[in-house]
Amino acid sequence: MSKQRTVVTLALLGAMALASEPIIAQTAQSAPAAGTASLDQEIKMMREDVQSSRKKITAANMNLTADEATKFWPIYDQYAAEVAKIGDARVALIKEYAASYDTMTDDQANDFIQRAAAIDQQFAALRSKYVPVFEKVISAKKTALWYQIDRRLDLLINLQLAANIPVADTSN
Repeated sequence: MSKQRTVVTLALLGAMALASEPIIAQTAQSAPAAGTASLDQEIKMMREDVQSSRKKITAANMNLTADEATKFWPIYDQYAAEVAKIGDARVALIKEYAASYDTMTDDQANDFIQRAAAIDQQFAALRSKYVPVFEKVISAKKTALWYQIDRRLDLLINLQLAANIPVADTSN
């Protein structure tokens, strides 16, 4: 797989992510209780799109042999399921932040900071946990490539979240 293809593929995901509706920002700036089911559905759809795109981009850039693919994808799917669980915690935190946006106390703000940092650490630890698992079925170089692709995709997702979540309101 060429370096140029990897960059183009990641750029396409970034453009897709940045072009999507700012769901969380809209929720935080409007009445939090209104349309919770709709918000949950939109978040679910957005996460499914991201997960599907993430796997397609990984597949397009890994250049696995048939034997490697047979061994790699079940592990990747297991990894993705664990990522989704951590993502559930991230979504819950974002929804809680949105619901308390207008009334947030200093204690709540501190709690959000601590929980967000813990979630970030969980993502990093999980990715690191899977490095030796992947190295058992693909080369260290291909594992490094997976790591780079996955990390860049996570950075793009975090960029999307940052663009759509308003900063804390310090005026009250």
